[in-house]
Amino acid sequence: MVLDNLGSSLRGSLDKLRGKSRLDEDDVQEIVKEIQRSLLSADVDVSLVMDLSDSIKTRALEEEPPGGTSARDHVLKIVYEELVGLIGESTEIPLESQTIMLAGLQGSGKTTTSAKMAWWFSKKGLRPAVIQTDTFRPGAYDQAKQMCERAEVDFYGDPDCDDPVQIARDGLEATEDADVHIVDTAGRHALEDDLIAEIEEIEGVVQPDLNLLVLDAAIGQGAKEQAQQFDESIGIGGVVITKLDGTAKGGGALTAVNETDSSIAFLGMGETVQDIERFEPNGFISRLLGMGDLKQLSERVERAMSETQAEDEDWDPEEMMKGNFTLKDMQKQMEAMNKMGPLDQVLDMIPGFGGGIKDQLPDDAMDVTKDRMRAFEVVMDSMTEEELENPRKVGASRVKRIAQGSGQDEETIQELLEQHRMMEQTIKQFQNMGDGDMQRMMKKLQNQDGGGGMGGLGGMGPF
Repeated sequence: MVLDNLGSSLRGSLDKLRGKSRLDEDDVQEIVKEIQRSLLSADVDVSLVMDLSDSIKTRALEEEPPGGTSARDHVLKIVYEELVGLIGESTEIPLESQTIMLAGLQGSGKTTTSAKMAWWFSKKGLRPAVIQTDTFRPGAYDQAKQMCERAEVDFYGDPDCDDPVQIARDGLEATEDADVHIVDTAGRHALEDDLIAEIEEIEGVVQPDLNLLVLDAAIGQGAKEQAQQFDESIGIGGVVITKLDGTAKGGGALTAVNETDSSIAFLGMGETVQDIERFEPNGFISRLLGMGDLKQLSERVERAMSETQAEDEDWDPEEMMKGNFTLKDMQKQMEAMNKMGPLDQVLDMIPGFGGGIKDQLPDDAMDVTKDRMRAFEVVMDSMTEEELENPRKVGASRVKRIAQGSGQDEETIQELLEQHRMMEQTIKQFQNMGDGDMQRMMKKLQNQDGGGGMGGLGGMGPF
């Protein structure tokens, strides 16, 4: 994730403050230096780095911690507030009829972003349409068409026309019934005069309500010039940062946001149309510091459960909280987890996991967990309906048969059954909880500060 190194180094520095009730200047100076080092290595503009670190230092030394607050928690709060202030508010995206034009260099991820944004609007109850005007890059039309088909949204493009302005004009007419028009424009390898002239002509035809600059998270200081020229040409109202699933630094994109006096609209991570989320500064920084993001997590859970239930109307997730928790319920729960996105992203949203726990895991831990889940899915596909509904009937002879049918070893089947038992126990704990117990548990999760504690989630098993 963008600035991920900042998050891990900050968490390490803050851990050194454990047990302290007051801060001295050396403590603060060490944390400030760590912030400066991490931000500069992430390609954030020097002037921004100095302003941020000076503000953190001043506040940490001058502000008195509230009664009962540890020095570590006091500094964590200051760093959180200052980073949120650096990034700024999210771009306003009203859920109403509008036209959005995407700009950016070739390879920034505009075409992928157009389909992802269309999918996002469709999930909000609007009817979006993507208009592909890129006649410069071979394959742009096919890529956009395929992604829009996966997103199940309207699409317009004309592979036989070499006039992007005419395509934009025709596209608006052909998709006039759409609520939201997303116009994807051509990019180049550099900011060439013909690119700027072309995008200005397209803007004149489509009259967008909002222009978004799409930036690869890996971009460095070059983002500053890009942002300036696009802003001078068409005016930039927001930024989409893409490819956050890699090892990108991301600081250049943040510098571009500051340079255009705009804000971040969306974050893109991954290749599927679902790999996009609205940028929320509070949740983003909270995840960065290992504090989780329960709002984003709950949205993903709700969407994933809804999609899984739509695929199998006989399965009701609410019923599993009332009656017996079967292997079939577990199978559906795993399907929903897959729809929530990469596991490491989901863990980032759970208070206490994204910081301390993930920092301590081996580099291949997420891959091992994915492989294990895939193995469990294969095993359950080899079980009978009776076994899925009543896993207690799976004795030694059935384990042997399932192992042969699934191609997995008997130990994997036993691990699956043990995992089911652990999850069943956890579900029963939830069933026995009163409203007060549930509220106390949620408060405990929200108060997790990334210190490595697993909070109330330890009983959820080894997933």
